[in-house]
Amino acid sequence: MKILLVHPSFPITYWGFQYALTFSGARAMLPPLGLVTVAGLLPEGWDLRLVDLNVRPLEDDAIRWADAVFVGGMIVQRDSMHEVIARARALETRVVVGGPAPTTSPSEFADADLIVEGEIEDRIPELVAAVEAPRGEIRLLKKSRTTPDMTRSPTPRFDLLNFGDYDAMSVQVSRGCPYRCEFCDIIEIYGRVPRIKRPEQVLAELDLLRTLGWRGGVFVVDDNFIGNRPAVRKLLPEVIAYQERHGYPFDFATEASVNLAEDDELIAQMVAAGFTQVFVGIESPSPEALKATQKTQNLRIDLLASVQKLSSAGLEVMAGFIVGFDQDGPEAFEALRDYVQASPIPIAMAGLLMALPETQLSRRLEREGRLRRRASGDQFGRPNFEPILDEETLVTGYAKLLAELYEPAAYYQRCEAHVMRAQPVPGGSKIRFSDVMRLFKVMWLVGVVRPRRRHFWRLLFKTLRKARHNLRRAVVLAVMGEHMIRYTEEHVLPRLAVAVETIRAERATEAIRRVPAWDDRREIPVLVGAAAMTADAAGA
Repeated sequence: MKILLVHPSFPITYWGFQYALTFSGARAMLPPLGLVTVAGLLPEGWDLRLVDLNVRPLEDDAIRWADAVFVGGMIVQRDSMHEVIARARALETRVVVGGPAPTTSPSEFADADLIVEGEIEDRIPELVAAVEAPRGEIRLLKKSRTTPDMTRSPTPRFDLLNFGDYDAMSVQVSRGCPYRCEFCDIIEIYGRVPRIKRPEQVLAELDLLRTLGWRGGVFVVDDNFIGNRPAVRKLLPEVIAYQERHGYPFDFATEASVNLAEDDELIAQMVAAGFTQVFVGIESPSPEALKATQKTQNLRIDLLASVQKLSSAGLEVMAGFIVGFDQDGPEAFEALRDYVQASPIPIAMAGLLMALPETQLSRRLEREGRLRRRASGDQFGRPNFEPILDEETLVTGYAKLLAELYEPAAYYQRCEAHVMRAQPVPGGSKIRFSDVMRLFKVMWLVGVVRPRRRHFWRLLFKTLRKARHNLRRAVVLAVMGEHMIRYTEEHVLPRLAVAVETIRAERATEAIRRVPAWDDRREIPVLVGAAAMTADAAGA
């Protein structure tokens, strides 16, 4: 069989860091780890090719070459997935879809030939038989009732990647998370019992990356790296020994619950292993919101002190925040802004609450009659449910929050707070040749051309004087800020402004519907005209 693996394109997002990639020369942040993992499971005799639409376009000849096209992605990639499906079917090539989006919303991919729900390690014979069978009706491989053992997951086919296309590589150590957050779809897809690979599996993947020539960032894509702490404690000493043996070829980033800050031994192990960055889900400084959304693990700790502790240890904290919980009032935006600005969190990912498919939240909102539509993965419009807080207040407050968080002075203040606080980490200050070349580019573009040059030079000179070991961190944060600030100003805030105007236009229209049948009809055209002007302003 000839199989074409296609990774759908992402729109420009905060997570994509597209405006930062120009400094590294990469075309995408991360490779399609899911597809190269599937590639490692397919029969050895099959001929495999990979096309990442975030890197290069898909040619018709590539589709014609294939016996089947495999395409997998997340909700935010849904439109691109459907474009790939349509092109393949137009050329009479069968299409197999999988990944998070088809798992939680299989009915939305009825244009494919084969829909695969859930994880695939324990169902490869079934998948192979379906692909090799004569083409017929649309088939669905339902999610297994049991979760596959991660020790059966293969070494990904990293050889299918062009390393020069990516800013960092990625590996997966575990799947699943033990917590019960109402809004989270990870526990629905992967379960609440974290499963983890054996240390020798992880080292084999790292060694393959090193052998193929990769040096630099490796993102451990686990949704909660410390979900199975005993297993992680066994793994990290092996990673530390590997890094020491090979001169720290990698610096790691990952995601973890913020209660990592409770575990001094684990923090020390992660830092010694070369972890320099961790994304944590803080969500809200409001105890009422955290309790209602079942994020109770965040209630047992001081959230600000926890972030400060992680930062001091040398871990740059990226953090996720959510506004729009039922418990959020108009004061929630200022409280969140004050928390973030008091913390050493340079990258604060704040989003509107979204009811993702097949989550506890979406099921509750549907029971309450508040669910409007299925989530699109877009957090920069209107919520896909009826919020408790007045919707115009919610969207307006959210826009103001983002504008304040990514006002250049505010962003660089948080960068400085982290850079001045963070202790050296093994390999973290290692300067590679590529870093030197990038520095000249950053100094010219950010330090001379861009309007944030004053903030950049202040951070750079202060770092050289007081925290020279964090020079590389300071430069990288300045580059990431170029994306965060520009994306906020050029994309997010204009879209939220349109959302606010749309809300106002809908209210004006609703007000007209409620106008009483007055005897004096001369007043009605004036009201209708006002509503029409409001609708025009909203682009309705």
